[in-house]
Amino acid sequence: MTTKQVVIIGAGMSGLCMGVQLKQQGINDFVILERSDDVAGTWNYNTYPGCGCDVPSVFYSYSFYLNPNWSRVYSLHDEIKQYFRDCAAHFGLNDHIQFNTEVERADYDEERGSWTVTTKGGETIESRVLVSGLGQLNVPFTPDFEGADTFAGDSFHSARWNHGVDLAGKKVAIIGNAASALQFIPHVAEAAEQVHVYQRSANYVVPRNDRAYTDSEKQRFARFPWLQRLHRLGVFLRGEIMYGAIANKKFFQWLLAKDAKKYLEEHITDPELRRKLTPDYAIGCKRILVSDNYYQAMARPNLNLVTKPIQSITPAGVQTEDGEVLEADVLIYGTGFQTTDLMAPVDFYGRDGLSLKDAWAEGAEAYRGVCTSEFPNLFMLYGPNTNLGSNSIIFMVEQQVNYIVKCITKLLTHQLKSMEVNKQVLRAYNEKMQGDMTKTVWVASCQSWYKNAAGKVVNNWPNSATNYYFHMREPEMSDFDLADG
Repeated sequence: MTTKQVVIIGAGMSGLCMGVQLKQQGINDFVILERSDDVAGTWNYNTYPGCGCDVPSVFYSYSFYLNPNWSRVYSLHDEIKQYFRDCAAHFGLNDHIQFNTEVERADYDEERGSWTVTTKGGETIESRVLVSGLGQLNVPFTPDFEGADTFAGDSFHSARWNHGVDLAGKKVAIIGNAASALQFIPHVAEAAEQVHVYQRSANYVVPRNDRAYTDSEKQRFARFPWLQRLHRLGVFLRGEIMYGAIANKKFFQWLLAKDAKKYLEEHITDPELRRKLTPDYAIGCKRILVSDNYYQAMARPNLNLVTKPIQSITPAGVQTEDGEVLEADVLIYGTGFQTTDLMAPVDFYGRDGLSLKDAWAEGAEAYRGVCTSEFPNLFMLYGPNTNLGSNSIIFMVEQQVNYIVKCITKLLTHQLKSMEVNKQVLRAYNEKMQGDMTKTVWVASCQSWYKNAAGKVVNNWPNSATNYYFHMREPEMSDFDLADG
């Protein structure tokens, strides 16, 4: 059995950030276990046409590793993935990453105060500390439609795009029209002969206003990094203004909804199509989407928007509740991820063999989003109630990493056997968390991936990103039960 001080699961955005900060604190006895053959996490798996981030690249990047050479305000998949590759190489993380290693389970040994990680290949690794970088958007969700396995054509999820399927001249059915689908629909519509988009609910869409950076801008960013930091600050502050809509501030909701309505009316002139694309819920209740070409694609003559509920999948295509079957050669699921089943697909077992899935049966909960009781020496990144409806998740993860590294340093330097958040502290924290949530638009009556089946918001942080920064400055050791080694 291999032994390490720290095991990190996942070499995506979160895991790499943790690895960098551990090294900078002089903690080098760690390994990052990555199931694929490359870094970048979601940017390694999501390769669909038009794949990109809805946060400007200047701020969807680490504060400690600026990139003055972003080609565009909103860079696409290849450039984002290369950024994370460059980061891993720059900070010497590749020597710590074990690729093609999928973690199956992790068990806490109370007597030893350690975790045993078991991979699907049968390898076991013991560590003092276990850090999950699995995040919230890693397991694709495909609805269980009746007859889905009978479809005669090619079918795949957008997060596992089949680039071997040529869409030219094909009839394509797309199920879903949210964040990922909004990006690939325009590209599919350009290639295919006919596209049927099946929409469960309309989305608020605002302009991306993307553009290329000029050579002179890149040169200034490289020569004067403070200019790029100022640019980052501007993006951050814009996100904080958008938080006003999420916080149910009526003026900000009115302002954003007005802009979204204006954008819709500019590009969709057909009254019936405009009606179908008009949301019937408060702005911010679901993720606000950004695009410069979605509405233009929806107005194409070869695109048909279907709002009737799907009844089943047939060998020939998709059947709606009225019995109509629209034929398709290719079926693409743009149906997102299993977002409320956090930490999947790894099975974690804490004190007395308690399963994390059982502990979170009524909804995932974590103290400050990074740890939970009954699971000592386990920390998580991009965990429960840390997602945002505005701003950059990398900003949030950096605060979590700084907090967790301080906890790990305390545990290792003081040779503690275990560090576990106190049960009463966790309970009080999450009661306040859900109380704060009632002030947000996320609890409104709309379906979203932020909520579990019971309607509890388990993914999102209910306050501003600025608030989270101060919230995570220093760990309060009195909030933890500490056991000497």
